[in-house]
Amino acid sequence: MGMLKEFKEFAVKGNAIDMAVGIIIGAAFGKIISSLVADVIMPPIGVLIGGVDFSKLALTMKEAVGDAPAVTLNYGNFIQSLIDFTIIAFAIFMAVKIINNLKKKEAAAPESSKEELLLTEIRDLLKAGK
Repeated sequence: MGMLKEFKEFAVKGNAIDMAVGIIIGAAFGKIISSLVADVIMPPIGVLIGGVDFSKLALTMKEAVGDAPAVTLNYGNFIQSLIDFTIIAFAIFMAVKIINNLKKKEAAAPESSKEELLLTEIRDLLKAGK
């Protein structure tokens, strides 16, 4: 029973649940960004560079022989993945930047009251008088 209790404590800790939620949201976010890149961003770029579909770019290393498929180096998929990564990294950077700015605003010290300012002034005058 001890191990089951330890597992329960671990599983319901805030950090484990937060991590699980983050992974699930991250996976969904990754799919959204991949679709954005593949379906919205890459087609216009392909048109601009002469109708090239990046996912179809490949270098044939060995032609197909009989039933054996051709051996290809699919560098277009790699280019697509690099663009996906760059957009995802930028989006995460912006989200973290916004969250950090919100935290800074929360953590900012509240404005001192008139009484506190007066007491601070009195303290400073007393220190100077010694």
